[in-house]
Amino acid sequence: MGVCGTGKSTIGRGLAESLGCPYADADDYHPASNVVKMRSGIALNDADRDPWLDALREMMAAHLNAGQSIVVACSALRGIYRERLQPDGQPLRFVFLQGDRDLLATRLNARADHYMPPELLDSQLATLEVPAPAGALWCDVASPPDEIIAAASAYVRSA
Repeated sequence: MGVCGTGKSTIGRGLAESLGCPYADADDYHPASNVVKMRSGIALNDADRDPWLDALREMMAAHLNAGQSIVVACSALRGIYRERLQPDGQPLRFVFLQGDRDLLATRLNARADHYMPPELLDSQLATLEVPAPAGALWCDVASPPDEIIAAASAYVRSA
């Protein structure tokens, strides 16, 4: 979890490979209307996020009910979003990817294949409710991805 530009997709794919489980990118679950808004530089509100969060929770619950773990790269910016993502009776583990605003902006400006424009970084940072250290593994995205993936893998396996 984390704001745009933290490397959620890169870390998520690497973590899933490390754990030998499927990977899903939450961006793929946004309704088309959300993608249009973001592509236009308009930040999503809670009502926009509701169907997206529900779809993610249902997808994760289906995997977990089948006895299969899954790694999902998702912003999960607010505590209420993280609570909403929790499938009944099946706790999730969060890896909080955090980084310096300038580093994140540099990454976003270098990205050409994503609908999330760099202009939305500040709205995501304003929306972000940092999870308590007891509720997530905190990782600095200035660290090499392999180090973050190794730490995340150890954290998830310790559950």
